[in-house]
Amino acid sequence: MRIAIYAFDGVSTFHLAAPQLVFGEVTRVLPSESWDTVLWSVDGGDVTVAEGYRLSGVSGPDSVSTADIVVVPSWPEHLPTLDDSLRDVLLGAHDRGATIVGLCLGAIAVADSGLLAGRSAVTHWAAMDALGSRHADIELDSLVLYVDHGDVMTSAGTVSAVDACLHLVRNRLGADIANDVARRLVVAPHRDGGQAQYTRRPVPATAADNPIGDVIGWALEHLDETLTVDRLAAQACMSTRGFVRNFKVATGTTPAHWVLSQRLDAARALLETTDLSIDTVARRCGFGSAVTMRQNFAAAFATSPANYRRQFRGR
Repeated sequence: MRIAIYAFDGVSTFHLAAPQLVFGEVTRVLPSESWDTVLWSVDGGDVTVAEGYRLSGVSGPDSVSTADIVVVPSWPEHLPTLDDSLRDVLLGAHDRGATIVGLCLGAIAVADSGLLAGRSAVTHWAAMDALGSRHADIELDSLVLYVDHGDVMTSAGTVSAVDACLHLVRNRLGADIANDVARRLVVAPHRDGGQAQYTRRPVPATAADNPIGDVIGWALEHLDETLTVDRLAAQACMSTRGFVRNFKVATGTTPAHWVLSQRLDAARALLETTDLSIDTVARRCGFGSAVTMRQNFAAAFATSPANYRRQFRGR
């Protein structure tokens, strides 16, 4: 896998480093996989990052010709329109079959290229209105950390770049490898919800002040049981209404959606790493029946559990 990351004067070091960090860890976790990253710019040559450092050895657009994934990791904060030279590179790579990824404000550049016309997307919360005004034909989704169309992908604010890159690893190499990469980076392998981490209401850090964390830990150990909102609220010693409100502040999503997502993740891990029957996987993950799991699996991943297992077990 070859990943070409666009660099420009004024880009932050973090935005350049995030995809390199995630994709570089893949080879260390799985030496048989070669995930190489290269920094490139339209003109090639040195690039000065926002922190004042100067990066030398940045490649030119020729390096994109062999890339499987092309990443625009950010975009200048004044949100300039995409110039023709960069548009041609992105469209040419897309026509060749490369996946185009706009991380954070990089979604603006991808939108300007026309690749998101009539599709859904996300970007940093502070630029959502600007993107919507600029491209009224794009459906903006502020409740997600990333939107993946297969050939084109966008992510929300800054740290969501890590989530998006882990998602790319998960889709190509499976949840087990993505979890190993996340573990080595000491980050969550998969976060639910949108940009709720940017809310102005802080979530109390201690379990005494914020029982949501304890409930989440308890629920993960009881996925095979019935986990209604009422039961979760009782576990937290809170009213149902108060629990739902506090849960969404803490996670960015509803309890029901979170439980379903965790069950799907658990099912994927079992399908990849065990020979358990579909019925057994369904029971262990709390779906109740294989039929229910298949329905939810198809809705979430556009495939069946059996096809998913065939796709990833060999990896």
